[in-house]
Amino acid sequence: MADETTTTSSRPEAPAGRPSGPGGRPGGPGGPGGRKFFRRKKVCKFCTEKIDAISYRDVRLLQGFVAERGKIVPRRLTGVCTTHQRRLSRAIKQARNIALLPFAARF
Repeated sequence: MADETTTTSSRPEAPAGRPSGPGGRPGGPGGPGGRKFFRRKKVCKFCTEKIDAISYRDVRLLQGFVAERGKIVPRRLTGVCTTHQRRLSRAIKQARNIALLPFAARF
């Protein structure tokens, strides 16, 4: 009886029928057969290409930062730095006001 030891797991068991860990591999990201998830740091497109002025007339550039529905894509998705995101949103709003970009998508 003294030789018996019980270990308790702090991690709850996965429900039956659902694989545990990303990609359906048991053991999670660091477990056996799994690979650690590595997210690459996003770099500002405007800083790397040294673009200082973001013009409201450059519709091709601005369309890359507008979603299908017409929403401005957030920084966390595009990787644009704070100052360029502000300039970008201002340029998009100006382009919308003079009808170079749509306010919303057509249904």
